[in-house]
Amino acid sequence: MTVETNVGTVRETFFLNQLRSAGHRVSYPPQGDFLVDGHDLFEIGGAGKKFGQIKDVPDSFVAADGMETGVGNKIPLWLFGFLY
Repeated sequence: MTVETNVGTVRETFFLNQLRSAGHRVSYPPQGDFLVDGHDLFEIGGAGKKFGQIKDVPDSFVAADGMETGVGNKIPLWLFGFLY
């Protein structure tokens, strides 16, 4: 039996699990994917994810899968695994 998974759901579940396990408050904002501690807005995606949805929002970040190092406010998703 083959089970198909949605990679976007896996990314978002990983991010949410890591932040919640580290004691952060995570909510669903009207813009972006997650609001952490009422202050930092995160959009989750792959290496090609852009800032289009959150470009004008202060304290906003992209957590991206498929990249080894970050650039500016674009953070590799795997780094959030160290919060656990």
